[in-house]
Amino acid sequence: MIIIGIDPGIARVGYGVIEKGTRTIRHIENGCIETSGTNQTTSHRLHEIYRRISALLAEHAPDEVAVEELFFTKNVTSAIRVAEVRGVILLAIEERGIPVIEYTPNQIKLAVSGSGRAKKEQVQDMVRRLLKLDEIPRPDDAADGLAIALCHTNTLR
Repeated sequence: MIIIGIDPGIARVGYGVIEKGTRTIRHIENGCIETSGTNQTTSHRLHEIYRRISALLAEHAPDEVAVEELFFTKNVTSAIRVAEVRGVILLAIEERGIPVIEYTPNQIKLAVSGSGRAKKEQVQDMVRRLLKLDEIPRPDDAADGLAIALCHTNTLR
């Protein structure tokens, strides 16, 4: 089963692609979709994210996609932008008929590290260990994408 985990953001969307076997989990790919706020309208950035997520979905043909739920911060403008990004991501997934599951940040931390209050560094180190990687994936958003995908594997047991 191929699972893609997605960490939405307007400047950087992190993603991780893993394969869950009967008794194994294998790292396939991780990375980020980056958009620049310099000289780009929000609609242009959203279109770029949509286009690149669509290409990622076409390339890997996942069985399921896990997406981080919106974590409301004190910055309302930022929360609105992330909500818009989530919208184009969810649209791209829905157009392909791929099941999508959403997880809160605390659910992801708990599933990957064993504590819903784990620090970012602890979660990233567990991602490295669980996927038997030499290094923690960089940037942080890519590691977060993998953490979201790993979180989803716990619901499949």
